[in-house]
Amino acid sequence: MSHDSRTAPRICPLCEATCGLTLTIEGTTVTGARGDRDDIFSRGFICPKGASFGGLDADPDRLRVPLVRGEDGELREAAWGEAFDLIAARIPDLVKAHGPQAVGVVLGNPNVHTMAGSLYPPLLLGALRTRNVFTASTLDQMPKHVSSGLLFGDAHAIPVPDLDRTGHLLLIGANPLESNGSLCTAPDFPGRLKALRRRGGTLTVIDPRRTRTARLADRHVAIRPGADALLLAALAHTLIDEKLADPGPLAEHLERLDELAAALAHFTPEAVAVACDVDADTITAIARELAAAPTAAVYGRIGSCTVEHGTLASWLVDVLNILTGNLDRPGGALFPLSATARAPRTAEPGARHAAPGKGFALGRWSSRVSGHPEAKGELPIAALAEEIDTPGEDRIRALVVIAANPVLSAPDGDRLDAALADGLDFMVSVDPYLNETSRRADVVLPPPPPSQSAHFDFAFNSFAVHNQVRYTRAAVPLEDGRMDESEIHARLILAVSGMHGAPPSAVDDLAVDTALTRAGAPKELAAGLTGESGPERRLDLMLRLGPYGLTLQQLLAHPHGIDLGPLKPRLTEVLRTRSGRVELLPAPIAADLPRLRRALGDRPAPLVLVGRRHLRSNNSWMHNVGSLTGGSNVCTLQIHPDDAARLGLADGDTARIESSGGGIEAPAEITDTVRSGVVSLPHGWGHSRPGTRMSVAAAHPGANVNQLLDGTLLDPLSGTAVLNAIPVSVTPAR
Repeated sequence: MSHDSRTAPRICPLCEATCGLTLTIEGTTVTGARGDRDDIFSRGFICPKGASFGGLDADPDRLRVPLVRGEDGELREAAWGEAFDLIAARIPDLVKAHGPQAVGVVLGNPNVHTMAGSLYPPLLLGALRTRNVFTASTLDQMPKHVSSGLLFGDAHAIPVPDLDRTGHLLLIGANPLESNGSLCTAPDFPGRLKALRRRGGTLTVIDPRRTRTARLADRHVAIRPGADALLLAALAHTLIDEKLADPGPLAEHLERLDELAAALAHFTPEAVAVACDVDADTITAIARELAAAPTAAVYGRIGSCTVEHGTLASWLVDVLNILTGNLDRPGGALFPLSATARAPRTAEPGARHAAPGKGFALGRWSSRVSGHPEAKGELPIAALAEEIDTPGEDRIRALVVIAANPVLSAPDGDRLDAALADGLDFMVSVDPYLNETSRRADVVLPPPPPSQSAHFDFAFNSFAVHNQVRYTRAAVPLEDGRMDESEIHARLILAVSGMHGAPPSAVDDLAVDTALTRAGAPKELAAGLTGESGPERRLDLMLRLGPYGLTLQQLLAHPHGIDLGPLKPRLTEVLRTRSGRVELLPAPIAADLPRLRRALGDRPAPLVLVGRRHLRSNNSWMHNVGSLTGGSNVCTLQIHPDDAARLGLADGDTARIESSGGGIEAPAEITDTVRSGVVSLPHGWGHSRPGTRMSVAAAHPGANVNQLLDGTLLDPLSGTAVLNAIPVSVTPAR
């Protein structure tokens, strides 16, 4: 390290593990990144994404100033003031002429990886008053939000496995050794699973692929894709039928427990065995092992969410945790308590269960064209194109896209791409790259690289397997000509709300005042808030109002974090159902079970497609980092040797894959890590469209798996696109 080098702590923003990093900085350039051994949560763990922090931060393809579309139709560099002037001139006029539903908002998953992306979009939606809200959740995790909302009355009350204390972990549709975890924030997930094995625990993995996680397991069950809910239902049925179910102290908090047996009566191990391609004895054995374990946790993720019965599968994960008495107890599945959460609501004195809440409702409004019901205030992102290109009142005419690339990440990108190009009057994109979606915008607002931004994990701390809190300020000063991401968001809110020209601090002041009012706290508290910026003052307030009564100054005094202790039972604090109890068999779930029963008689397709995760990637937004290309991070069609021989494919041949939405081509990778009858392509590729400025991604474009989908197949309860267990045909390309 040279004499002018220094180090700075930084929380990694590149996946949900939120590992602590130590950055090496020369001048204003990040020249290295290693794991922070003093970080109270990650203890020095780092993955290839974190190690590539400097390369991503200094990517020469990152935009540095706004782009504005000129009269010639081309995007050109512009001053910040000109960009916001144009937004302020266009969007309010469109709303005045056509109403608030004329504006749509798309939020991508990188938003939860930044402070600004967590703090400001809710204010933007409040300013626009639109119901046309689309997020990456309906490509990923919405089934879990819906099932949690129906069970617990709060769509954000998602229990996580107590990884460090459980004695038996059952994973379904999850590959945390590649993904680093999802809706379960756990630095060094591999190390935690190995520790489970060392202490004599059991790991069961249910996955159609023999993933790195599956290779670590005591038992790997290669289920037929899409049958997750059937298998989980059979496990629950077995627990009840063999009188192994024992909710323990949870029983007094459960509604409709006595009705569950009848609801699941048809899902015997024998009945589901053919549909799952898992023999009945194995299903029975897994159920008995769960019941016999001193502590156990069931955890399901994207593979069990992005299927036709994703919400039912998500519900059944928690049903199993409840029936085995493992919900809300150490070693089972617990609800984290983040430092910025609402202070716990206690039950009335002497009450045996939580007080009634407002509950959770689905379908409060529907999409204009296909009538898709909203879930958690969102509409299916698969419906975005038709909401733009279908004529009629309340058609989306303007779009605000923040950290999202739906042309690649949503079904039928060709239709959406055409809709963005020809169907909109105006589009704004907040994005560091000119990618497949932002290239269609009239204004592109680029946030600075992560080293120049402060970081706090509002979302992921709510899913952490250990309660802790960490905050890091920007590691290097904001570069001349750039604008802080929080200021970009604040000025965008002012521009669309008719307050263009007001100082950005007005947005933060309003947010502070609103938070104090909702908390019933004295307004004088605002004067005592500390921080160098509006976001820091807001963070300070949330910490003070939170359950631990912390302050920003305390976080700054502990740059490696503050340990807030292991997860604790707190079910009665999180319940928000109208009954004040866990709604074990909610009406929407009960109404959807006959659809699952009909799946018992479905004839499986000869060949189905599933996705896969890469350790050195995160959907579409990290494919422009040269150090992360190659190796396992490639877009190949994995296919079993028996299927390859039957289809006449050799390793490395170009395969043609076709389904309802169209066809694509990809190199064949012959491997027995996928079961026969299954092929696998990773998500987020297809960087071949003209007009982008992502040179590394364009040199390794891959194929867009989502172009195989026409967007019509959704999980009906959550509106989530079915991305897994898709029937396909595969032939050698001509």
